[in-house]
Amino acid sequence: MTRATSQTATMTERFERHRQPWTPTEIQKLYLLASKGASLAAICKALTRSEESVKIRAKLDKLLITKKR
Repeated sequence: MTRATSQTATMTERFERHRQPWTPTEIQKLYLLASKGASLAAICKALTRSEESVKIRAKLDKLLITKKR
């Protein structure tokens, strides 16, 4: 497997949930992680969602996600 093929496989696995609706469990977990002050990257990893997806959902729900400096 070449490097390009390896990266492509990783990218397709990463975005398996592309355009999938948020479940009530995921929303609850988002609220919990945001209230604990988790970073955007940590929330994305925990929810297996892209940063853009998490940002949009947090904005819709008026949640504040802390920024790491």
